[in-house]
Amino acid sequence: MHGTEAISAWVQRWSHLVPPGGSVLDVACGHGRHLRWFAQRGHRVTGVDRSPEAIAAVASWGRAVQADIENGPWPFEGERFDLVLVTNYLWRPLLPVIVQSVAEGGVLLYETFAAGNESVGKPSRPDFLLQPGELLRASEGLQVVAYEDGFCDRPERFVQRLAAVRKPTGTPVSPPRFPLDATG
Repeated sequence: MHGTEAISAWVQRWSHLVPPGGSVLDVACGHGRHLRWFAQRGHRVTGVDRSPEAIAAVASWGRAVQADIENGPWPFEGERFDLVLVTNYLWRPLLPVIVQSVAEGGVLLYETFAAGNESVGKPSRPDFLLQPGELLRASEGLQVVAYEDGFCDRPERFVQRLAAVRKPTGTPVSPPRFPLDATG
């Protein structure tokens, strides 16, 4: 069941970029594997999903919003989050809104299926598979800290993964330092 698997290794690896106690939005959160993980670490979490069962499952960890984000209005208009997290979900019309929802100094962590996945399983429809470089193009304006586009063998799948930060205004001329590992 979506949302009950172990936390994504990508999300875990880059979670140190999120400010302590920061606000987290999990888009298409499912049953909340990432919401639970961030809530247990002291973050203020918000999950959105269209499934009433999923929202019921995550309501005890923080704000839970049931919304059809593909056919209805974006329920977080004007809100910004220290982390916007998306895993195993793609709705291209929302990509600009998702990027806009990242607060100054905040992080976008995105991991989902990519072109090539049709050769190993589902999803296989092009509508649900990122094209080469698509996440990079969608996140223009953010500082990309890490990006991967390739094949994973456990389980077999093609994915794109992105960790990007919205630089705070007034960032010094010297390059910001975003540690490539949690130990920094």
